[in-house]
Amino acid sequence: MQREKQLSKIDRRTFSAGALSTGAMVGGLASPSILRAQGYPAGQQIKFIVGFPAGGAQDIVGRVVADRLGVLWGVPTIVENVAGAGANIAMDRVAKGPTDGTQIMIVPPGFATNQFLYARMPFDPEKDIIPLGYVASIPNLLCVKKDLPVNSVAELIAYAKANPGKLNYASTSVGTTTHLSGALFVKMTGTDIVVVHYRGSAPAMNDLLSGNVDMIFDNIAAIVPQARAGTVKALGITTAKRSPHAPEYPPIGDTVKGYDTTSWIGVGVRAGTPKEICDKIEAGVKVICQDKLLKDRLATLVSESVGGGAAEFAQFVADERKKWGGLIAEQKIKME
Repeated sequence: MQREKQLSKIDRRTFSAGALSTGAMVGGLASPSILRAQGYPAGQQIKFIVGFPAGGAQDIVGRVVADRLGVLWGVPTIVENVAGAGANIAMDRVAKGPTDGTQIMIVPPGFATNQFLYARMPFDPEKDIIPLGYVASIPNLLCVKKDLPVNSVAELIAYAKANPGKLNYASTSVGTTTHLSGALFVKMTGTDIVVVHYRGSAPAMNDLLSGNVDMIFDNIAAIVPQARAGTVKALGITTAKRSPHAPEYPPIGDTVKGYDTTSWIGVGVRAGTPKEICDKIEAGVKVICQDKLLKDRLATLVSESVGGGAAEFAQFVADERKKWGGLIAEQKIKME
C-alpha cells in the first residue's frame, strides 16, 4: 500500500503543472509555425500508442512525449493505452496502422525481447516498425530484504555461492527487464539463485518486505522510496553509470564487469512511413529530449533523457536483441 501511494504521488507530480497542456511553449522549442510550414504534421491530430495501462513509467513518459511534441508542432495529440501481451497488441496496431505519421508508437523494451519470448508474433518487429528516437533510460535497482546478511554486491555474490539454491529473487513478470536483469546477474556471477515470478510489482514488493523472497531487481522509481526509508537494502543500480538522481547507489557493473541493463522508452512508426516524415519525428524527439519539462518529469522517475536519433536507437535495439535473445533461448524463458 505504501508503495502504491508513492507511485500515485509520482503520477500526480508528472501530470501537474500543465503536463497535458499544449498551449504554452517552453524555452528552447522551435516555433510551431516553422514546423507546420515544413508540411508535417499539417495540423492533424497525432495519436501516441502506449502498450501498458495508465500510471506506469511507459505511460507517464509517453504522455509527456506526446505533450511536448504537440507543443513543438502546434498540433493536438492524444494518448491511447493499448495494454496486453507485453505490448504486442499495441505494437501490432502500429505495425498495421497508418503510414502518414499520425500514429506514433511509444516503443517499450518488448520491442527487442518479445520475438524471443513468444512462440508466435502477429507482426515482425524487425520489419514492421521503424525505431526513430531513443527517449529515456530507466534503471532498475537491486535490493535485498532487510535482514539478509549482506551489504554489497560482492557480499551478495559470496553469500549466494556459499548457499547455492537457497536464495531467490522476485520477478515482476516473465520476460520483463526486471526478470531479465536478475537472470543476467545469475548467469554472469555463476550463482544459483531461484527466480520467483509474480503478476506485477506490488505483490513482489510485498513479499520482499515480509521476507518471503530474498531479493529483487525492480524499477528504481518504484522501489527507491523503500530503499531510502530503509525497509529494504539497496545494493546497486543496473546501469553502467551512477544515476545523477540517485548517486548513492553504485553500478552493479563495478563488481560484475560488463553488467549493464536498463528499461527504456523510445519512439517509432510503421514501416513504409515516408522518409521526410520520419526525419521530422526524429528531429522532434531530439529537440524535446533537451526540454527542461521532459527532463524534470524523467527526474521524478529517477531516469534520464537520452535524445538518440534513429541510427543510434536502431543500433541500441539491435544490441538489446543480441543480448537478450541468447539469454532467453539459453534459459528457455517463454511466455505462455
